[in-house]
Amino acid sequence: MTTLYGSKDIVIGMDERVSRVRLFDGPLDLRWHHCATTSDFIADIFALPFRTSRNDYREVRHNIGYLVNELIENAVKFHEPGEIRVEAVMDTDAFKVKVSNVVSSDTATSFQALLAEITVGDPGDLLIERIEANAADPETSGSGLGLLTLMNDYGARLAWIFNPAEDGTHVHIGTFATLPVTQL
Repeated sequence: MTTLYGSKDIVIGMDERVSRVRLFDGPLDLRWHHCATTSDFIADIFALPFRTSRNDYREVRHNIGYLVNELIENAVKFHEPGEIRVEAVMDTDAFKVKVSNVVSSDTATSFQALLAEITVGDPGDLLIERIEANAADPETSGSGLGLLTLMNDYGARLAWIFNPAEDGTHVHIGTFATLPVTQL
């Protein structure tokens, strides 16, 4: 059964204007390196329309890069063998991205529990709560700090779709994000 977390309107339909990148398995150090390289590349491409203003360009490039890097790093960190797909498009007032990967059923269940906690309430309040909890217990993992930072500090709207794979032991995850982008 397909499960959705977040706003349904964020789950974007990609059209002919979409740019696609596929990342394939490799040694962990190469995959981590590819997160930053890929997010920088995507940020460079999609910030180009803002190059007439150095400040606009730098801010848009930084925001897109941070968003894409966070989503790709999460996909790399938790994925099962297979590709990770990144699809991105720039609308008139927003950058939209979808990151797709496959995780184990156990990872999907843990992630859904985290999403149930961090997608309700004010992201700013939840971010402070999570920072305090992590300070009290540094061993805490799967805190959601990166996702909460995207929502609170960058105004990103996020949604996730979980689709069980046919084998019953894996789940396809689509992470969707919309980031407001306007010329300053």
